Amino acid sequence: MPIALEDSRFARFALRCSHFAERWFPDSYVFAALAVVVVALAATAVGGAPMATAAAFGDGFWSLIPFTMQMAFVVIGGYVVASSPPAARLIEGLARVPGNGRSAVAWVALISMLASLLNWGLSLVFGGLLVRALARREELRMDYRAAGAAAYLGLGAVWALGLSSSAAQLQANPASLPPSILSITGVIPFTQTIFLWQSGVLLLALVVVSLAIAYATAPGAATAKDARACGVNPAFSLPKLAPRERPGEWLEYSPVLTLILVALAGAWLAREFASKPAIAAISGLNTYNFLFLMLGALLHWRPRSFLDAVARAVPTTTGVLIQFPLYGSIAAIMTTVKGGDGQTVAHHISTFFVQIASHDTYALLMGIYSAVLGFFIPSGGGKWIIEAPYVMQVANDLRYHLGWAVQIYNAAEALPNLINPFYMLPLLGVLGLKARELIGFSFVQLLVHAPLVLVLLWLLGGTLTYLAPVTP
Repeated sequence: MPIALEDSRFARFALRCSHFAERWFPDSYVFAALAVVVVALAATAVGGAPMATAAAFGDGFWSLIPFTMQMAFVVIGGYVVASSPPAARLIEGLARVPGNGRSAVAWVALISMLASLLNWGLSLVFGGLLVRALARREELRMDYRAAGAAAYLGLGAVWALGLSSSAAQLQANPASLPPSILSITGVIPFTQTIFLWQSGVLLLALVVVSLAIAYATAPGAATAKDARACGVNPAFSLPKLAPRERPGEWLEYSPVLTLILVALAGAWLAREFASKPAIAAISGLNTYNFLFLMLGALLHWRPRSFLDAVARAVPTTTGVLIQFPLYGSIAAIMTTVKGGDGQTVAHHISTFFVQIASHDTYALLMGIYSAVLGFFIPSGGGKWIIEAPYVMQVANDLRYHLGWAVQIYNAAEALPNLINPFYMLPLLGVLGLKARELIGFSFVQLLVHAPLVLVLLWLLGGTLTYLAPVTP
């Protein structure tokens, strides 16, 4: 286990965690399969029928297929765009900014977190591609694993505190709110959630602390493990476009079809952005993926070049395609299998926390609850629909600020992402790494983030007064 004295104490600790994770942390598929076993046993323990558990496993297996395909296209679209000459030049320009390996890791962390405030999918793809570009600068002696973990900080630290927050977006749009939530919370505008000054303080604290940890835990030149040492060739495989051999291939080598498709896409996008706020439009994964694919087609110019880029990208989506269905099963078992008292595992967990909560402890207990449940049911905010009715009812009963209750959910939901490979899979596809190679570094972030987030949620929540529901 090579650890140099020139590395900081934090870097030496991170390397020990990394070596432990690489040795003992299972493949992300095994991790997901074990989680299925754990929640199945929990459902049985509360009195759920074995056949009901099996039924939920099968029924839930395909429940995330639309989201699975969306995440696969996040990877494909990112690869297609990045493998085009114009985008490659932009990424290369950004990759020339850092002057050494440690600052390169911090630079990736900053770009990832800023991008995630606009769109978490963008942070995954762009951060991963930036890491690959930096890895091509051999003089940096950058640790490829640490940089990969830094690229994941957008999802593991701040994404839900920005415009990517599905919970905040949902609460601000009455037309999207289910009646079961609207009757309890009313409409909560952004000014009472992500635009609170308390949210700004929390966001700034997380960005600064995350950057400091990323820099401090990055191994020095002597111990840095570069991309090739990780078995990854950081260069994009961009073979020269083969010449046209037969008349029937003319359209494959002509930009005519590309230009027609892009024109149609441009008209649709113009309508989308004209009918809703720009951030709301781009935050939808379908719109985001559509934009990236059409942009990739335009940048590649010829259909043949575009199709070759897609073919190179597809193998990197393997983990997403085979593992996300297991997470769908986990969510189904936890939320649909009823025990002897007619309640689900998710309900038992939530009831435990809400029964012991008071106005003073609400932030701490709800933060812990959201983080624990988020570990088994990773969500880009979708599980807010499940949790909001009882979580927000408790906030009302305790006369707690409803907007800050949303932010408690947002900040705490990101914590388990740091060690849960669910959202890491598209990034791993871009980087060509396994989850175990990033977990050691992101675990150090979690050790600091967890107490910091919980304490700040508690302290900042104390500066707010009750926000009564406002219905449209």
